[in-house]
Amino acid sequence: MEAFVSLANGLSVAIQPMNLLFALIGVLLGTAVGVLPGIGPALTVALLLPITFKLDPAGSIIMFAGIYYGGMYGGSTTAILINTPGESASMATALEGNKMAKAGRGGPALATAAIGSFVAGTIATLGLTFLAPYLVDIAVSFGPEDYFALMCVAFVTVSATFGDSPVRGLTSLAIGLLLGLIGIDILSGQSRLSFGVPELYDNIEVTTLAVGLFAVGEALYVASRRHVHEEKLEAVRGSLWMTKEDWKRSWKPWLRGTAFGFPIGALPAGGAEIPTFLSYSTEKRLTKYPDEFGKGAIEGVAGPEAANNAAAAGTLVPLLTLGLPTSATAAMMLAGFQQYGLNPGPLLFADQPNLVWGLIASLFIANAMLLVLNLPLVGLWVKLLAIPQPWLYAGILVFATMGTIAANPSPVELIMLTIFGVLGFLMRRFDFPIAPVVVGLILGPIAESQLRRALSISLGDPMVLMQSPISATLLVIAAIALILPFFLKGLSRFKAVED
Repeated sequence: MEAFVSLANGLSVAIQPMNLLFALIGVLLGTAVGVLPGIGPALTVALLLPITFKLDPAGSIIMFAGIYYGGMYGGSTTAILINTPGESASMATALEGNKMAKAGRGGPALATAAIGSFVAGTIATLGLTFLAPYLVDIAVSFGPEDYFALMCVAFVTVSATFGDSPVRGLTSLAIGLLLGLIGIDILSGQSRLSFGVPELYDNIEVTTLAVGLFAVGEALYVASRRHVHEEKLEAVRGSLWMTKEDWKRSWKPWLRGTAFGFPIGALPAGGAEIPTFLSYSTEKRLTKYPDEFGKGAIEGVAGPEAANNAAAAGTLVPLLTLGLPTSATAAMMLAGFQQYGLNPGPLLFADQPNLVWGLIASLFIANAMLLVLNLPLVGLWVKLLAIPQPWLYAGILVFATMGTIAANPSPVELIMLTIFGVLGFLMRRFDFPIAPVVVGLILGPIAESQLRRALSISLGDPMVLMQSPISATLLVIAAIALILPFFLKGLSRFKAVED
C-alpha cells in the first residue's frame, strides 16, 4: 500500500509539463540513438551530462531514463532492418528479425518488438516499484564495512560482466580506480597524483571521462573502421501490423521474456545480454514451429525484445537502491546523479523521495510514449540510417567538445578530454571494456571512504571486514565471482585438450 502512495506522489511530479517534456525528449533521443548503429544510450547520456549540468535534477534524470528505455526500443529497428544491433542486447533479436524483414515481414517483426517492449517494460517497472522499498529497508542497516564489501562485489561483477576477458575487465577497473585517487584527499587534505596542476585538485570530472571514453573514443574507432564493412538496409514491405496468428504466437514469449529479463537485470552481475539469449533458446525449444527458427520465427523476436526491456528496468533496482550500476548506461546515469551531488542508495529514498518516485512514475509514461511513437514513426527512424557516418561522428565530436568546455571552461579539461578520447579508442581497438573505468572512478572514492571509516571505528583492525555477517558474505561472493571466470576458462581449455 505504501508503494502505491509513493508512486501516486511520484506521478504528480512526473506529469508536470516540464518533466513530461523531458521524458518526451528522452524517448525521442533514445529511440534515435538506438536506431543508429554504434551509438548507444550510454554515449548519448555521456554527451548530455555537461549540457544538463544546470538543469533541474529531476527533469534531467527523467530524460536520461527515457533515453535508456528508448535506446532499448530503438536497437531492435537496426537489428531487424540491417542485421546490425544498435545495442548488444539486441543481438538475439537480429537472428530472427532480419530473416523476417528479408521475407517481407519486417512490419510484424517491428510491431512485436515494440508491443513486447511495452508489455515487458510496464510489468518490470511495476516490479521495480514494489521491490525497491524492501531492498532499501535492508540497505539502511548496512555499516561502512558492509558498504565496502558491496562495492567489492560491484567492482568484481562489473569487471567480469563487461567484455569477453575478466583480466581485461579488471585492468579497465584498475584504470578507473587509479583515476579516482587523483585530487585532494578528504581526510588528510593532501593532494594526490595531481602533479601540481590546480585543475586536478577537485578530482577528475566524471563527465569529462565519460564523454572522452564514450563519445570521442567511439568517433575515432568508427573513423578507423569506416571501410571495413558495408550495411544493407532491408525495406519495410507490406503491413506494419500483426495478424491474429502473430498475436497468438507472441503473447507467451512476451511474458516469458519478462520473467527472464527483470530478475537477471536486477542482479549485480545481470545485464540484458544473458536474458535475451536465454529467452531466444527457450522459445526455440518450446515453439510449435521449429522449422521456422533460423528462417524468421516471430517468437525469436518477441521473447528477446521483452527480455531486453525488462532487464533495462531491472538494472534500475540495484542502481537506485544500492547505488550499483550493472550496465554502461546505468553507470552514466550514476554519473548524472553525482553531478547534482546525489548518491543513489537507501538514503536517496529518504532525502529525495519526490525525485526517486517521480523517476519511477516517469518510466510508465515513457513506456506509453514509446509505444505511441515507435510504430507510426518507423519510417522516420529508418531515414536516420541514411545519415552519412562522417557527418554523424563529426557532429558528435563537435557536440562533445562544446559540451565539455561549456561545463568546465579550461584548457586542461580539453587536454584531458583528448587523452580520454585516445584512451577510449585504444581500449576499443584492443577489446578492453570501457564501463568499468567509469564505475571505478565513481565508486572508487566511495569504497575508499567506507573502508577508512570502518578501519577508524575498529582502530585499524582489518578483521572488522569479516566480523559483520553481511560484509563477510559479500566478500565471499566477490571472491567467488573473481575466481569463477578463470576456473571456467581453465576447465573449458582442459576439456578442449582432452577432446
